[in-house]
Amino acid sequence: MAKNIFDEEKIRLTPETGFALVGIDYFAEPGNQLYIIELFEMYQDALNAKKDRKNQNEFFVLYKGTGNEFFCR
Repeated sequence: MAKNIFDEEKIRLTPETGFALVGIDYFAEPGNQLYIIELFEMYQDALNAKKDRKNQNEFFVLYKGTGNEFFCR
């Protein structure tokens, strides 16, 4: 299975607590294409912020699970 090109960036940008709304800059250099837009304490707030974006496919929410695993939605 091919490794997702954003995996290392996702891990680097995932907050220890809370939820990060992240955008994708397809024109940036590989390894620097993801950027944090805003941090939220609650998942629902991050999800609502994503839904407010014009092109929702270019944004996602990063967070750590209870077992310290990384999630991207």
